Amino acid sequence: MLTEIDNGGPSTRAARVVSNRPRAAGANGGPVAGQREDYLGHDREQITRILIQALNELGYHAAAESVAEESGFQVESPDVVAFRHAVLGGDWVKAEQLLSRDSGRRPGQGSGDGLVLAPGADRNAMRFQIRQQKFLELLERRETSQALTVLRNELSPLCSDQHQTLHLLSRFLMCQDAEDLRSRANWDGADGRSRQLLLERLSESISPEVMLPDHRLAALLHDVKRSQVDRCLYHTTEEPPSLYTDHSCDRSRFPSEVLVELCSPRIEASKRPEEIWQVCFSPDGRRLASCGTDEAVSVWDVEHLTLLHELRGHPGGIGSVAWSPDSKLLVSCGKNHVAKVWHVDTGECVSTLSGFEEPISSCVWPADGRTFVLGSFDKKQSLCLWNMAEECVYSFAKTHRTEDVALSPDQRWLVAMDERCNLHVYNFGTRELVYDLALNSRATCVSISRDSKYMLVNKSDNEALLIDIETRETVQRYTGQTGGQFTIRSGFGGANENFVISGSEDGRVFIWHKMKGILVHEAEAHHPSCNTVSWNPCDPCMFATAGDDGRIKM
Repeated sequence: MLTEIDNGGPSTRAARVVSNRPRAAGANGGPVAGQREDYLGHDREQITRILIQALNELGYHAAAESVAEESGFQVESPDVVAFRHAVLGGDWVKAEQLLSRDSGRRPGQGSGDGLVLAPGADRNAMRFQIRQQKFLELLERRETSQALTVLRNELSPLCSDQHQTLHLLSRFLMCQDAEDLRSRANWDGADGRSRQLLLERLSESISPEVMLPDHRLAALLHDVKRSQVDRCLYHTTEEPPSLYTDHSCDRSRFPSEVLVELCSPRIEASKRPEEIWQVCFSPDGRRLASCGTDEAVSVWDVEHLTLLHELRGHPGGIGSVAWSPDSKLLVSCGKNHVAKVWHVDTGECVSTLSGFEEPISSCVWPADGRTFVLGSFDKKQSLCLWNMAEECVYSFAKTHRTEDVALSPDQRWLVAMDERCNLHVYNFGTRELVYDLALNSRATCVSISRDSKYMLVNKSDNEALLIDIETRETVQRYTGQTGGQFTIRSGFGGANENFVISGSEDGRVFIWHKMKGILVHEAEAHHPSCNTVSWNPCDPCMFATAGDDGRIKM
Protein backbone atom coordinates (compact mmCIF):
# COMPACT_ATOMS: atom_id res chain seq x y z
CA MET A 1 0.00 0.00 0.00
CA LEU A 2 2.77 2.41 0.91
CA THR A 3 5.66 0.67 -0.79
CA GLU A 4 5.37 2.58 -4.04
CA ILE A 5 6.22 5.85 -2.21
CA ASP A 6 9.92 6.47 -2.80
CA ASN A 7 11.97 8.73 -0.62
CA GLY A 8 13.43 12.04 -1.66
CA GLY A 9 13.80 15.67 -0.76
CA PRO A 10 11.25 18.43 -1.08
CA SER A 11 10.34 19.28 -4.64
CA THR A 12 9.89 22.65 -6.27
CA ARG A 13 7.20 23.19 -8.82
CA ALA A 14 6.91 25.56 -11.74
CA ALA A 15 4.04 28.02 -11.67
CA ARG A 16 0.86 26.90 -13.41
CA VAL A 17 -0.61 29.04 -16.17
CA VAL A 18 -4.36 29.42 -15.77
CA SER A 19 -5.91 31.90 -18.12
CA ASN A 20 -8.76 33.64 -16.34
CA ARG A 21 -8.86 36.44 -18.92
CA PRO A 22 -11.44 36.50 -21.73
CA ARG A 23 -10.77 33.83 -24.28
CA ALA A 24 -9.43 34.64 -27.69
CA ALA A 25 -12.04 32.55 -29.50
CA GLY A 26 -15.26 31.55 -27.84
CA ALA A 27 -16.30 30.34 -24.41
CA ASN A 28 -14.57 26.99 -24.66
CA GLY A 29 -11.31 28.37 -26.00
CA GLY A 30 -9.86 27.28 -29.30
CA PRO A 31 -7.96 28.51 -32.29
CA VAL A 32 -8.18 32.16 -33.23
CA ALA A 33 -9.42 33.17 -36.65
CA GLY A 34 -7.34 31.74 -39.47
CA GLN A 35 -5.81 28.91 -37.42
CA ARG A 36 -6.29 25.27 -38.43
CA GLU A 37 -8.39 23.10 -36.12
CA ASP A 38 -5.65 20.53 -35.80
CA TYR A 39 -1.87 20.34 -35.95
CA LEU A 40 -0.78 17.76 -38.52
CA GLY A 41 -3.47 15.39 -37.35
CA HIS A 42 -3.13 16.19 -33.62
CA ASP A 43 -5.66 18.02 -31.48
CA ARG A 44 -4.73 21.73 -31.29
CA GLU A 45 -5.98 22.24 -27.73
CA GLN A 46 -4.09 19.23 -26.40
CA ILE A 47 -0.87 20.30 -28.10
CA THR A 48 -1.20 23.88 -26.86
CA ARG A 49 -1.96 22.99 -23.25
CA ILE A 50 0.95 20.57 -23.13
CA LEU A 51 3.20 23.21 -24.68
CA ILE A 52 2.18 25.83 -22.11
CA GLN A 53 2.85 23.36 -19.29
CA ALA A 54 6.28 22.46 -20.70
CA LEU A 55 7.26 26.12 -21.18
CA ASN A 56 6.49 26.76 -17.52
CA GLU A 57 8.46 23.71 -16.40
CA LEU A 58 11.40 24.93 -18.49
CA GLY A 59 11.19 28.32 -16.81
CA TYR A 60 9.91 30.23 -19.84
CA HIS A 61 7.00 31.77 -17.95
CA ALA A 62 6.60 34.85 -20.15
CA ALA A 63 6.45 32.66 -23.25
CA ALA A 64 3.89 30.41 -21.56
CA GLU A 65 1.74 33.45 -20.68
CA SER A 66 2.00 34.66 -24.25
CA VAL A 67 0.90 31.31 -25.72
CA ALA A 68 -1.99 31.12 -23.23
CA GLU A 69 -3.06 34.67 -24.12
CA GLU A 70 -2.91 34.14 -27.86
CA SER A 71 -4.50 30.67 -27.89
CA GLY A 72 -7.18 31.24 -25.28
CA PHE A 73 -6.52 27.81 -23.77
CA GLN A 74 -6.00 27.25 -20.04
CA VAL A 75 -3.79 24.52 -18.62
CA GLU A 76 -5.92 23.91 -15.55
CA SER A 77 -9.29 25.06 -14.28
CA PRO A 78 -9.52 27.24 -11.13
CA ASP A 79 -10.97 24.33 -9.15
CA VAL A 80 -8.06 22.11 -10.16
CA VAL A 81 -5.56 24.80 -9.15
CA ALA A 82 -7.31 25.12 -5.78
CA PHE A 83 -7.26 21.32 -5.35
CA ARG A 84 -3.55 21.20 -6.19
CA HIS A 85 -2.76 23.93 -3.64
CA ALA A 86 -4.92 22.23 -0.99
CA VAL A 87 -3.10 18.89 -1.36
CA LEU A 88 0.40 20.38 -1.47
CA GLY A 89 -0.47 22.69 1.42
CA GLY A 90 -2.01 19.98 3.58
CA ASP A 91 -5.46 21.61 3.65
CA TRP A 92 -7.33 18.31 3.76
CA VAL A 93 -10.75 19.81 4.47
CA LYS A 94 -10.51 22.01 1.38
CA ALA A 95 -9.20 19.12 -0.72
CA GLU A 96 -12.17 16.93 0.23
CA GLN A 97 -14.64 19.77 -0.37
CA LEU A 98 -13.31 20.21 -3.90
CA LEU A 99 -13.30 16.47 -4.45
CA SER A 100 -16.95 16.26 -3.41
CA ARG A 101 -18.00 19.09 -5.71
CA ASP A 102 -19.60 17.77 -8.90
CA SER A 103 -18.94 20.08 -11.84
CA GLY A 104 -21.82 18.58 -13.80
CA ARG A 105 -19.46 17.94 -16.73
CA ARG A 106 -18.04 14.67 -17.90
CA PRO A 107 -14.81 13.82 -19.72
CA GLY A 108 -15.03 14.79 -23.38
CA GLN A 109 -17.11 17.92 -22.78
CA GLY A 110 -14.16 20.30 -23.06
CA SER A 111 -11.99 22.07 -20.51
CA GLY A 112 -13.31 24.53 -17.99
CA ASP A 113 -14.07 24.82 -14.28
CA GLY A 114 -14.71 21.83 -12.02
CA LEU A 115 -12.95 18.71 -10.80
CA VAL A 116 -13.93 16.19 -13.46
CA LEU A 117 -12.96 12.61 -12.67
CA ALA A 118 -11.58 10.22 -15.24
CA PRO A 119 -13.78 7.33 -16.41
CA GLY A 120 -13.85 4.57 -13.79
CA ALA A 121 -12.33 6.75 -11.07
CA ASP A 122 -13.46 5.98 -7.51
CA ARG A 123 -14.11 9.11 -5.47
CA ASN A 124 -14.00 7.14 -2.21
CA ALA A 125 -10.63 5.63 -3.11
CA MET A 126 -9.33 9.18 -3.62
CA ARG A 127 -10.79 10.22 -0.24
CA PHE A 128 -9.02 7.27 1.35
CA GLN A 129 -5.65 8.36 -0.05
CA ILE A 130 -6.15 11.90 1.25
CA ARG A 131 -7.20 10.69 4.71
CA GLN A 132 -4.32 8.22 4.83
CA GLN A 133 -1.87 11.09 4.25
CA LYS A 134 -3.68 13.10 6.95
CA PHE A 135 -3.41 10.12 9.34
CA LEU A 136 0.32 9.71 8.73
CA GLU A 137 1.05 13.41 9.15
CA LEU A 138 -0.79 13.46 12.47
CA LEU A 139 1.28 10.51 13.64
CA GLU A 140 4.44 12.24 12.44
CA ARG A 141 3.54 15.25 14.63
CA ARG A 142 2.87 12.80 17.52
CA GLU A 143 -0.82 13.79 17.61
CA THR A 144 -1.73 10.17 18.25
CA SER A 145 -5.24 10.68 19.64
CA GLN A 146 -6.30 12.73 16.60
CA ALA A 147 -4.71 10.15 14.30
CA LEU A 148 -6.69 7.40 16.03
CA THR A 149 -9.89 9.41 15.51
CA VAL A 150 -9.11 9.71 11.79
CA LEU A 151 -8.45 5.97 11.60
CA ARG A 152 -11.73 5.06 13.33
CA ASN A 153 -14.10 7.70 11.97
CA GLU A 154 -12.71 8.61 8.55
CA LEU A 155 -10.62 5.74 7.19
CA SER A 156 -12.52 2.73 8.54
CA PRO A 157 -15.84 3.59 6.82
CA LEU A 158 -14.05 3.72 3.48
CA CYS A 159 -12.45 0.28 3.68
CA SER A 160 -14.69 -1.85 5.87
CA ASP A 161 -13.87 -4.90 3.75
CA GLN A 162 -10.10 -4.28 3.71
CA HIS A 163 -9.14 -5.48 7.16
CA GLN A 164 -5.48 -6.04 6.23
CA THR A 165 -5.12 -2.40 5.16
CA LEU A 166 -6.64 -1.12 8.40
CA HIS A 167 -4.50 -3.52 10.39
CA LEU A 168 -1.34 -2.24 8.70
CA LEU A 169 -2.29 1.38 9.40
CA SER A 170 -3.13 0.62 13.02
CA ARG A 171 0.35 -0.86 13.50
CA PHE A 172 1.82 2.55 12.74
CA LEU A 173 0.22 3.84 15.97
CA MET A 174 2.88 1.85 17.84
CA CYS A 175 5.84 3.56 16.13
CA GLN A 176 8.35 4.94 18.63
CA ASP A 177 8.92 8.25 16.87
CA ALA A 178 8.58 10.06 13.53
CA GLU A 179 11.70 8.44 12.10
CA ASP A 180 10.40 4.98 13.00
CA LEU A 181 7.07 5.83 11.32
CA ARG A 182 8.72 7.02 8.10
CA SER A 183 10.86 3.90 7.97
CA ARG A 184 8.04 1.43 8.59
CA ALA A 185 5.60 3.15 6.25
CA ASN A 186 8.23 3.70 3.53
CA TRP A 187 7.06 7.31 3.58
CA ASP A 188 9.24 10.42 3.67
CA GLY A 189 7.01 12.71 5.73
CA ALA A 190 5.12 15.94 5.25
CA ASP A 191 8.33 17.85 4.49
CA GLY A 192 9.47 15.34 1.87
CA ARG A 193 7.85 14.42 -1.41
CA SER A 194 4.89 12.54 0.06
CA ARG A 195 2.31 15.26 -0.73
CA GLN A 196 3.63 15.64 -4.24
CA LEU A 197 3.47 11.87 -4.73
CA LEU A 198 -0.06 11.87 -3.31
CA LEU A 199 -1.06 14.56 -5.81
CA GLU A 200 0.43 12.53 -8.66
CA ARG A 201 -1.58 9.47 -7.63
CA LEU A 202 -4.77 11.50 -7.24
CA SER A 203 -4.22 13.14 -10.63
CA GLU A 204 -4.47 9.71 -12.26
CA SER A 205 -8.16 9.74 -11.26
CA ILE A 206 -8.83 13.26 -12.59
CA SER A 207 -9.64 13.81 -16.24
CA PRO A 208 -6.61 15.15 -18.14
CA GLU A 209 -8.99 17.56 -19.84
CA VAL A 210 -8.98 19.61 -16.63
CA MET A 211 -5.71 18.47 -14.99
CA LEU A 212 -2.74 17.58 -17.15
CA PRO A 213 -0.50 14.85 -15.76
CA ASP A 214 2.76 16.35 -14.51
CA HIS A 215 5.59 16.70 -17.04
CA ARG A 216 3.37 15.48 -19.86
CA LEU A 217 5.66 16.54 -22.71
CA ALA A 218 8.65 14.90 -21.02
CA ALA A 219 6.63 11.68 -20.61
CA LEU A 220 5.68 11.71 -24.29
CA LEU A 221 9.26 12.31 -25.36
CA HIS A 222 10.42 9.52 -23.08
CA ASP A 223 7.96 7.18 -24.79
CA VAL A 224 9.27 8.29 -28.20
CA LYS A 225 12.83 7.50 -27.14
CA ARG A 226 11.76 4.21 -25.59
CA SER A 227 10.04 3.27 -28.83
CA GLN A 228 13.18 4.12 -30.80
CA VAL A 229 15.26 1.92 -28.51
CA ASP A 230 12.74 -0.94 -28.60
CA ARG A 231 12.88 -0.96 -32.40
CA CYS A 232 16.69 -1.14 -32.36
CA LEU A 233 17.50 -4.84 -32.71
CA TYR A 234 21.16 -4.52 -31.61
CA HIS A 235 20.96 -1.70 -29.08
CA THR A 236 24.35 -1.32 -27.36
CA THR A 237 24.56 2.21 -25.97
CA GLU A 238 23.26 3.70 -22.72
CA GLU A 239 23.16 7.15 -24.31
CA PRO A 240 19.57 8.28 -24.90
CA PRO A 241 18.55 8.58 -28.56
CA SER A 242 18.54 12.02 -30.13
CA LEU A 243 15.20 13.65 -30.89
CA TYR A 244 16.66 15.03 -34.11
CA THR A 245 17.09 11.72 -35.97
CA ASP A 246 15.81 8.14 -35.91
CA HIS A 247 17.93 5.78 -33.82
CA SER A 248 19.71 2.55 -34.76
CA CYS A 249 22.86 0.72 -33.57
CA ASP A 250 25.38 -1.04 -35.78
CA ARG A 251 25.33 -4.84 -35.41
CA SER A 252 29.13 -4.89 -35.34
CA ARG A 253 29.07 -3.36 -31.84
CA PHE A 254 26.96 -6.18 -30.40
CA PRO A 255 29.01 -8.38 -27.99
CA SER A 256 29.63 -11.65 -29.78
CA GLU A 257 33.37 -12.39 -29.32
CA VAL A 258 34.94 -14.12 -26.31
CA LEU A 259 37.28 -11.71 -24.54
CA VAL A 260 38.80 -14.16 -22.07
CA GLU A 261 38.34 -17.57 -20.44
CA LEU A 262 38.78 -17.73 -16.67
CA CYS A 263 39.43 -20.71 -14.42
CA SER A 264 40.67 -20.95 -10.85
CA PRO A 265 44.38 -21.92 -10.91
CA ARG A 266 43.74 -24.37 -8.06
CA ILE A 267 40.98 -26.15 -9.97
CA GLU A 268 42.88 -26.05 -13.24
CA ALA A 269 45.91 -27.62 -11.58
CA SER A 270 43.76 -30.45 -10.20
CA LYS A 271 42.75 -31.37 -13.78
CA ARG A 272 39.29 -32.13 -12.40
CA PRO A 273 36.83 -29.50 -13.64
CA GLU A 274 34.23 -28.32 -11.16
CA GLU A 275 30.82 -27.46 -12.50
CA ILE A 276 29.89 -23.79 -12.25
CA TRP A 277 26.23 -23.21 -11.39
CA GLN A 278 26.14 -19.44 -11.20
CA VAL A 279 28.11 -16.36 -12.23
CA CYS A 280 27.05 -12.93 -11.02
CA PHE A 281 28.46 -9.45 -11.66
CA SER A 282 28.54 -7.03 -8.73
CA PRO A 283 26.16 -4.04 -8.98
CA ASP A 284 29.11 -1.72 -9.72
CA GLY A 285 30.28 -4.08 -12.50
CA ARG A 286 33.83 -4.28 -11.11
CA ARG A 287 33.76 -7.86 -9.85
CA LEU A 288 32.39 -11.23 -10.85
CA ALA A 289 31.52 -14.05 -8.43
CA SER A 290 31.13 -17.68 -9.42
CA CYS A 291 30.08 -20.80 -7.53
CA GLY A 292 29.20 -24.43 -8.12
CA THR A 293 30.32 -27.90 -7.06
CA ASP A 294 33.53 -26.52 -5.53
CA GLU A 295 33.48 -25.56 -1.85
CA ALA A 296 34.64 -21.99 -2.61
CA VAL A 297 33.21 -18.86 -4.19
CA SER A 298 35.64 -17.38 -6.71
CA VAL A 299 35.71 -13.56 -6.88
CA TRP A 300 37.29 -12.04 -9.99
CA ASP A 301 38.47 -8.52 -10.77
CA VAL A 302 36.71 -7.64 -14.02
CA GLU A 303 39.08 -4.88 -15.13
CA HIS A 304 42.32 -6.82 -14.59
CA LEU A 305 40.80 -10.31 -15.12
CA THR A 306 42.51 -11.63 -12.00
CA LEU A 307 41.31 -13.86 -9.18
CA LEU A 308 40.88 -11.82 -6.01
CA HIS A 309 39.60 -14.38 -3.51
CA GLU A 310 38.50 -17.96 -3.08
CA LEU A 311 35.97 -17.83 -0.25
CA ARG A 312 35.91 -21.35 1.19
CA GLY A 313 33.40 -22.75 3.63
CA HIS A 314 30.80 -24.89 1.89
CA PRO A 315 31.68 -28.58 1.52
CA GLY A 316 29.32 -30.07 -1.01
CA GLY A 317 29.06 -27.01 -3.19
CA ILE A 318 27.33 -23.64 -3.39
CA GLY A 319 23.94 -23.16 -5.06
CA SER A 320 24.00 -19.42 -5.54
CA VAL A 321 25.54 -16.09 -4.52
CA ALA A 322 24.13 -12.58 -4.12
CA TRP A 323 25.85 -9.20 -3.95
CA SER A 324 24.85 -6.44 -1.53
CA PRO A 325 23.64 -3.19 -3.17
CA ASP A 326 26.98 -1.45 -2.44
CA SER A 327 29.02 -4.36 -3.91
CA LYS A 328 30.95 -4.76 -0.62
CA LEU A 329 29.30 -7.90 0.76
CA LEU A 330 28.48 -11.25 -0.77
CA VAL A 331 26.14 -13.99 0.48
CA SER A 332 26.94 -17.59 -0.43
CA CYS A 333 24.18 -20.21 -0.19
CA GLY A 334 25.63 -23.61 0.65
CA LYS A 335 24.49 -27.13 0.00
CA ASN A 336 25.78 -27.81 3.56
CA HIS A 337 22.68 -26.02 4.99
CA VAL A 338 24.69 -22.88 5.81
CA ALA A 339 24.75 -19.37 4.38
CA LYS A 340 27.74 -17.10 4.83
CA VAL A 341 28.21 -13.35 4.43
CA TRP A 342 31.63 -12.28 3.16
CA HIS A 343 33.39 -8.92 3.10
CA VAL A 344 34.70 -8.96 -0.45
CA ASP A 345 37.61 -6.52 0.01
CA THR A 346 39.18 -8.60 2.79
CA GLY A 347 37.77 -12.05 2.02
CA GLU A 348 36.64 -12.27 5.65
CA CYS A 349 33.49 -14.16 6.64
CA VAL A 350 31.50 -11.67 8.74
CA SER A 351 28.39 -13.76 9.41
CA THR A 352 27.28 -17.40 9.34
CA LEU A 353 23.66 -18.51 9.31
CA SER A 354 23.04 -22.12 10.25
CA GLY A 355 20.21 -24.18 11.72
CA PHE A 356 18.68 -25.13 8.38
CA GLU A 357 17.67 -28.76 7.83
CA GLU A 358 18.01 -28.55 4.03
CA PRO A 359 20.29 -26.70 1.56
CA ILE A 360 19.94 -22.94 1.14
CA SER A 361 19.04 -22.25 -2.46
CA SER A 362 18.95 -18.50 -3.06
CA CYS A 363 19.32 -14.99 -1.70
CA VAL A 364 18.40 -11.38 -2.51
CA TRP A 365 19.33 -8.11 -0.81
CA PRO A 366 16.82 -5.31 -0.16
CA ALA A 367 18.01 -1.79 -0.93
CA ASP A 368 18.86 -1.03 2.71
CA GLY A 369 21.90 -3.33 2.51
CA ARG A 370 21.38 -4.34 6.16
CA THR A 371 19.06 -7.29 5.62
CA PHE A 372 18.71 -10.09 3.09
CA VAL A 373 16.15 -12.73 2.12
CA LEU A 374 17.18 -16.38 2.06
CA GLY A 375 15.32 -19.07 0.18
CA SER A 376 15.74 -22.66 1.34
CA PHE A 377 14.62 -26.22 0.65
CA ASP A 378 13.81 -26.36 4.38
CA LYS A 379 10.02 -25.90 4.50
CA LYS A 380 10.19 -24.58 8.06
CA GLN A 381 12.47 -21.76 6.92
CA SER A 382 11.71 -21.65 3.23
CA LEU A 383 11.62 -17.85 2.89
CA CYS A 384 13.01 -15.64 5.65
CA LEU A 385 14.35 -12.12 6.08
CA TRP A 386 17.63 -11.99 8.07
CA ASN A 387 19.82 -9.21 9.43
CA MET A 388 23.57 -8.98 9.83
CA ALA A 389 23.29 -10.04 13.48
CA GLU A 390 22.21 -13.49 12.24
CA GLU A 391 18.64 -12.89 13.43
CA CYS A 392 15.54 -13.95 11.50
CA VAL A 393 13.54 -10.71 11.20
CA TYR A 394 10.54 -12.19 9.40
CA SER A 395 9.34 -15.57 8.11
CA PHE A 396 6.93 -15.58 5.19
CA ALA A 397 3.85 -17.73 5.65
CA LYS A 398 4.19 -20.21 2.78
CA THR A 399 5.76 -23.58 3.63
CA HIS A 400 7.10 -24.75 0.30
CA ARG A 401 10.62 -25.55 -0.83
CA THR A 402 12.06 -22.34 -2.24
CA GLU A 403 14.31 -22.99 -5.22
CA ASP A 404 14.90 -19.39 -6.32
CA VAL A 405 13.91 -15.90 -5.22
CA ALA A 406 13.87 -12.42 -6.82
CA LEU A 407 13.23 -8.93 -5.45
CA SER A 408 12.18 -6.00 -7.64
CA PRO A 409 14.48 -2.95 -7.55
CA ASP A 410 11.57 -0.75 -6.42
CA GLN A 411 11.24 -3.07 -3.37
CA ARG A 412 7.60 -3.79 -4.16
CA TRP A 413 7.64 -7.39 -5.37
CA LEU A 414 9.23 -10.47 -3.82
CA VAL A 415 8.88 -13.60 -5.98
CA ALA A 416 9.61 -17.08 -4.66
CA MET A 417 9.81 -20.12 -6.91
CA ASP A 418 8.91 -23.55 -5.51
CA GLU A 419 9.53 -27.10 -6.73
CA ARG A 420 5.94 -27.66 -7.88
CA CYS A 421 5.61 -25.35 -10.88
CA ASN A 422 4.39 -22.38 -8.82
CA LEU A 423 5.49 -18.79 -8.33
CA HIS A 424 4.52 -17.01 -5.10
CA VAL A 425 4.36 -13.22 -5.44
CA TYR A 426 4.50 -11.11 -2.26
CA ASN A 427 4.22 -7.41 -1.53
CA PHE A 428 7.62 -7.03 0.09
CA GLY A 429 6.65 -3.87 1.98
CA THR A 430 3.52 -5.28 3.62
CA ARG A 431 4.76 -8.93 3.61
CA GLU A 432 1.39 -9.97 2.18
CA LEU A 433 1.00 -12.73 -0.41
CA VAL A 434 -0.48 -11.02 -3.48
CA TYR A 435 -1.00 -14.09 -5.67
CA ASP A 436 0.22 -17.55 -6.64
CA LEU A 437 0.93 -18.24 -10.30
CA ALA A 438 0.85 -21.82 -11.59
CA LEU A 439 3.06 -22.74 -14.55
CA ASN A 440 2.67 -25.63 -16.95
CA SER A 441 6.14 -26.97 -16.14
CA ARG A 442 8.81 -26.62 -13.49
CA ALA A 443 10.68 -23.32 -13.37
CA THR A 444 14.47 -23.33 -13.06
CA CYS A 445 15.10 -19.67 -12.20
CA VAL A 446 13.37 -16.31 -11.84
CA SER A 447 14.62 -12.73 -12.16
CA ILE A 448 13.02 -9.27 -12.27
CA SER A 449 13.74 -6.43 -14.69
CA ARG A 450 15.40 -3.19 -13.67
CA ASP A 451 12.14 -1.25 -14.14
CA SER A 452 10.41 -3.69 -11.73
CA LYS A 453 7.72 -4.38 -14.33
CA TYR A 454 8.56 -7.86 -15.61
CA MET A 455 9.72 -11.18 -14.26
CA LEU A 456 11.67 -13.61 -16.42
CA VAL A 457 11.05 -17.30 -15.75
CA ASN A 458 13.15 -20.07 -17.25
CA LYS A 459 11.31 -23.37 -17.49
CA SER A 460 12.35 -26.99 -17.90
CA ASP A 461 10.25 -27.41 -21.07
CA ASN A 462 12.68 -25.43 -23.28
CA GLU A 463 10.91 -22.10 -22.87
CA ALA A 464 11.41 -18.83 -21.00
CA LEU A 465 8.54 -16.47 -20.21
CA LEU A 466 8.43 -12.69 -19.79
CA ILE A 467 5.53 -12.00 -17.40
CA ASP A 468 4.02 -8.65 -16.44
CA ILE A 469 4.05 -8.81 -12.63
CA GLU A 470 1.09 -6.48 -12.18
CA THR A 471 -1.26 -8.05 -14.73
CA ARG A 472 0.17 -11.60 -14.58
CA GLU A 473 0.03 -11.74 -18.36
CA THR A 474 2.73 -13.42 -20.45
CA VAL A 475 4.22 -10.67 -22.60
CA GLN A 476 6.79 -12.68 -24.57
CA ARG A 477 8.07 -16.24 -24.99
CA TYR A 478 11.65 -17.24 -25.83
CA THR A 479 12.48 -20.60 -27.38
CA GLY A 480 15.46 -22.40 -28.89
CA GLN A 481 17.33 -23.27 -25.71
CA THR A 482 17.10 -26.71 -24.11
CA GLY A 483 16.13 -27.20 -20.49
CA GLY A 484 15.77 -30.23 -18.28
CA GLN A 485 15.69 -31.11 -14.61
CA PHE A 486 18.75 -29.07 -13.69
CA THR A 487 18.98 -25.33 -13.14
CA ILE A 488 19.61 -23.29 -16.27
CA ARG A 489 19.83 -19.57 -15.50
CA SER A 490 18.66 -16.64 -17.57
CA GLY A 491 18.58 -12.89 -17.06
CA PHE A 492 18.12 -9.42 -18.47
CA GLY A 493 20.95 -7.36 -19.91
CA GLY A 494 22.37 -4.91 -22.38
CA ALA A 495 21.69 -1.23 -22.79
CA ASN A 496 18.33 -0.39 -21.21
CA GLU A 497 17.96 -4.13 -20.55
CA ASN A 498 16.87 -4.61 -24.13
CA PHE A 499 17.90 -8.27 -24.17
CA VAL A 500 17.12 -11.59 -22.52
CA ILE A 501 20.03 -14.01 -22.20
CA SER A 502 19.95 -17.69 -21.26
CA GLY A 503 22.16 -20.73 -21.00
CA SER A 504 21.16 -24.11 -22.39
CA GLU A 505 21.74 -27.78 -21.60
CA ASP A 506 23.20 -28.28 -25.08
CA GLY A 507 26.07 -25.90 -24.17
CA ARG A 508 24.94 -22.87 -26.16
CA VAL A 509 24.11 -19.33 -25.08
CA PHE A 510 21.03 -17.57 -26.49
CA ILE A 511 20.20 -13.85 -26.64
CA TRP A 512 16.80 -12.50 -27.68
CA HIS A 513 15.42 -9.01 -28.11
CA LYS A 514 13.35 -8.62 -24.94
CA MET A 515 10.16 -7.11 -26.34
CA LYS A 516 10.23 -8.56 -29.87
CA GLY A 517 11.27 -12.06 -28.86
CA ILE A 518 13.59 -12.26 -31.88
CA LEU A 519 16.75 -14.36 -31.46
CA VAL A 520 19.63 -11.95 -32.11
CA HIS A 521 22.62 -14.11 -31.09
CA GLU A 522 23.38 -17.78 -30.55
CA ALA A 523 26.79 -19.34 -29.91
CA GLU A 524 28.58 -22.43 -28.59
CA ALA A 525 29.67 -21.64 -25.05
CA HIS A 526 30.42 -24.65 -22.81
CA HIS A 527 30.46 -28.44 -22.79
CA PRO A 528 28.29 -30.25 -22.10
CA SER A 529 26.01 -27.61 -20.52
CA CYS A 530 25.94 -23.81 -20.28
CA ASN A 531 24.40 -23.43 -16.82
CA THR A 532 24.50 -19.74 -16.09
CA VAL A 533 24.77 -16.28 -17.61
CA SER A 534 25.18 -12.75 -16.25
CA TRP A 535 25.24 -9.39 -18.03
CA ASN A 536 27.47 -6.65 -16.62
CA PRO A 537 25.06 -3.99 -15.27
CA CYS A 538 27.59 -1.24 -16.01
CA ASP A 539 28.81 -2.37 -19.43
CA PRO A 540 26.14 -3.06 -22.08
CA CYS A 541 28.73 -4.85 -24.23
CA MET A 542 29.90 -7.43 -21.67
CA PHE A 543 28.32 -10.62 -20.40
CA ALA A 544 29.67 -13.79 -18.79
CA THR A 545 28.75 -17.47 -19.18
CA ALA A 546 29.80 -20.62 -17.32
CA GLY A 547 29.00 -24.31 -17.35
CA ASP A 548 29.92 -27.88 -16.56
CA ASP A 549 33.44 -27.47 -17.97
CA GLY A 550 34.38 -25.28 -15.00
CA ARG A 551 35.31 -22.30 -17.14
CA ILE A 552 34.00 -18.75 -17.30
CA LYS A 553 33.82 -16.95 -20.63
CA MET A 554 33.49 -13.16 -20.87
